Amino acid sequence: MPEQTRHPSISVGAMTTLLETEALQFIRDLIRIDSVNTGVAATIGDGETRAARYIQERLAETGIPSELIEPRPGRASLVARVTGSDPDAGALLVHAHLDVVPVQEKDWTAPPFGAEIREGNLYGRGAVDMKNYAGTILAVARHFAREGIVPRRDLVFAFLADEESGGVWGAGWLVENRPELFAGVTEALSEVGGFSVPLTEPDAIATGAVDERRAYLVATSEKGVAWATLTARGHAAHGSRPTEDNAVVRVAQAVAAVGAHRFPIVRTPALERFFAAFGAARGLSFADDTLASDIESLGFIGSLVDASTRNTATPTVLSAGDKTNIIPAAASARLDIRILPGQDDALRKGLRSVVGDDIDIREGRWWSATEAPVDAPLIDVLQAAITADDPQGVVVPYLLQASTDNKHFARLGINGYGFVPLRVPVDFDVFAQFHAADEHIPVDALLFSARVTERILRTA
Repeated sequence: MPEQTRHPSISVGAMTTLLETEALQFIRDLIRIDSVNTGVAATIGDGETRAARYIQERLAETGIPSELIEPRPGRASLVARVTGSDPDAGALLVHAHLDVVPVQEKDWTAPPFGAEIREGNLYGRGAVDMKNYAGTILAVARHFAREGIVPRRDLVFAFLADEESGGVWGAGWLVENRPELFAGVTEALSEVGGFSVPLTEPDAIATGAVDERRAYLVATSEKGVAWATLTARGHAAHGSRPTEDNAVVRVAQAVAAVGAHRFPIVRTPALERFFAAFGAARGLSFADDTLASDIESLGFIGSLVDASTRNTATPTVLSAGDKTNIIPAAASARLDIRILPGQDDALRKGLRSVVGDDIDIREGRWWSATEAPVDAPLIDVLQAAITADDPQGVVVPYLLQASTDNKHFARLGINGYGFVPLRVPVDFDVFAQFHAADEHIPVDALLFSARVTERILRTA
């Protein structure tokens, strides 16, 4: 059936193309596969493998071969390569993870794995993070095969396990053990970005005072992620005889100091490009003396931007004694650390100065930040693909305050970009849907995503 033929959607009233219909159907089918990643091996089922096999079967239906890699039972990833027309162009990796975070069903009003559509919104764990993109790129790959479309670049489609627990059994394992799967890849596309945010002030848009211009954020950098443990040591004693070196008191003082500390602002290239675009649109300078108020004026995206301006260290877990009348000999606190590009050593020195020399700092996992060029030709491709559907849409680089599987692929010299295109209402905070109860996304945004993603992958 020709792609241009219009089809009534089985889920919504609007007329959709076969590409759009399949994307929506695949997203819903993947949501219905419970692939929760608890981070504890004994409690993780085979959902990732079932999702990978579902995708492998759909690819095979259109003649696309793929390889399923399962380093541990139930923890499968799937990789497929589509040959492009320009053998001299670097290949493009397009990846999505198949695992999702746990749910507390009592907090949901919709079945978390039901993929129900209510009032134009698709509900379910993975609707945003990120079975939406997995289903979309699966539909695009089938569309290319069905219509005989040859993309400019080789496309490597990767559907990955374990991203929600650091990618150890997914992207990380593949990079270490099967790097040949990514031979020739120079750039990657995945989460977190592509969603629209109001470029002009939402209040003004609501009153009709200005046009409804949107920015589509592209993550050109991601903060690094690290874990560290602070430990204070003293000597054990009876609770009735206070000591000068009480480990609980000392680690509590260190935690309070870390919680109150603000690392210096660092103006990375991605942050500066964001400031330039939004400053011009809203008449903001983002100067040092107005930075806090200017960021606050951005509305719900302000917190996203604020977290990208500096390194952070957040206390998350405290451990000490287990008997009330005993002063323990040691007490510890765990920190979640997020690091700006090139700031690893500066953060280490800053953290040491905050907690003092008498507190031990033991580093755990440590992944440095990623940073891709903000002026790469790929950015122009993203802009052209957006413009075709949203003539006033502007693609704007930003720095993601979290991290994705791009951190693993960076070890192969692959520049990673976060861009899952979604056009949403001006008051819809896509980022707030990540890991949230009642995770949902407008169906129209998913259809938009299918159209724009097809253009990106065809022309990149």
